[in-house]
Formats: sequence, C-alpha cells, structure tokens
Amino acid sequence: MNTAQAKRVLETALLCSHQPLSLREMRVLFDDALGSDTLRQLLSDLQHDWAQRGLALVAVASGWRFQSRPDMRDFLDRLHPEKPPKYTRAAMETLAIIAYRQPVTRGDMEDIRGVTINSQLLKQLEDRGWVEVIGHRETVGRPGLYATTRQFLDDLGLGSLDQLPLLTSVDRQISPLAGWVDEESGQPHLSLEDAMPSVVQGMADMFAESEMTPILPAQPQAGSEPLDAPAPEQAVPPNVGDLDPKHP
Repeated sequence: MNTAQAKRVLETALLCSHQPLSLREMRVLFDDALGSDTLRQLLSDLQHDWAQRGLALVAVASGWRFQSRPDMRDFLDRLHPEKPPKYTRAAMETLAIIAYRQPVTRGDMEDIRGVTINSQLLKQLEDRGWVEVIGHRETVGRPGLYATTRQFLDDLGLGSLDQLPLLTSVDRQISPLAGWVDEESGQPHLSLEDAMPSVVQGMADMFAESEMTPILPAQPQAGSEPLDAPAPEQAVPPNVGDLDPKHP
C-alpha cells in the first residue's frame, strides 16, 4: 500500500468513526504494517489537506477525530435549532473543582464551595462520563477520590488537563495544576474560591466551542428549571476552613 492509499484509508476511517481513534487503533487498521511515526506523518498531511475546509482534524485525549470548525457553528445550528442542555452553576462549579484539584473527595469540594453537595449532582456528572472515583482516601470512612475522565477532555476538545483555562490573578497567570502556590515565595498565591467565577466561565466558554455546547446560564430564568438540577444545597457552617492549598 502506497502513501496515497494509506492516507485515503485513514481519512475514511476517521470520518466514519463515531469516537476518536487512537494510534493503536490506527495500527490495527493497517494490520501493524504502518508504525506510529508514519501514522503521525499521515495525520499531519491530512491536517494540511483539510486546513481550508469546514472540518478540522484534531487530537483530543483519547485519539484523533474530525470536528466542525467554530465558524461553522451558526450554520449547523440552523439544522438543529433546539437548545443544548443547560447545566446548573452548582454542577459547573463542582466539575471545575474536580478538574483543577483532582483527586478530591466530596468533603474537599464542600469545603471549597461552602455548601453541602447533593449526591445526585455527583451521580449526574458520573453518568455523563465526566468524572469517576479512582480510589479512596485512607482516612475515616475512606471517602472516594474523584477525578475527571478522558471523556471530559474529549467533550471539551482537549488533549490534556494542562490545556484547561489558567487561573488568573491581577498581575500573573499560574497553572491550574501547580498546586496554587507561588513558585518564588512558596506561599499560596490564589485560592480556587477567588478564581471560581473566571474558572467556571472559562470552562463554559470551552464547552460552548466544543461539540457538546452546554449552556451555563448566569442565573436560572424564572419559571424554567435547568436540566440536571440537583436538590437544594445546604450551606456549610461558617467555621469550615479553606482547603489546604497543598492538599491533593
């Protein structure tokens, strides 16, 4: 099989696949006749071939896929005018905490948000495939440790957690995975509570540009109940301390 034929096969497989294809799956596609380096070159060639088209070949956490470009969104929405699902601010804040501070327990999340998190909210995030329990903390009750999944990254169109929106302060940006500590002084620089509004909005903007496009309303409209709305949450007593920035 020559290069042109191999690229045609790979292009067809990517266009017909409902899920991203990993390099391992691509090697199976060619019965291991092509190595990973060759496949990467073919993928690069395909990206160049489609550079001026309405679809783009992109790499996400679980592999490679074709997806529509952002400037095609308005046109495609005319075919499906129904509004995408809404997610409550409580759900988005909880998801943001897990994404930026993982692995975390439900207690950690409640310390940061200052409210008791409804079990149904976490179940909805699990059912959506965005979070999962990856272990248990060795403490009283062995609470579950929550982390995000590859599906979460795929739905955001990301290849890794490093591509999440950065936390911002007045004079600098720090990585969301840097432990919230100033590299020079070693002291906490910006709390997740302080950054939560911009973090949630940043994630909402990324969702809006992704294939899923969920809506993050600033405030639920009167008379309308957002999908996946959890039961009312109760405030945590004011003596609950902030989560230690060095806490995993």
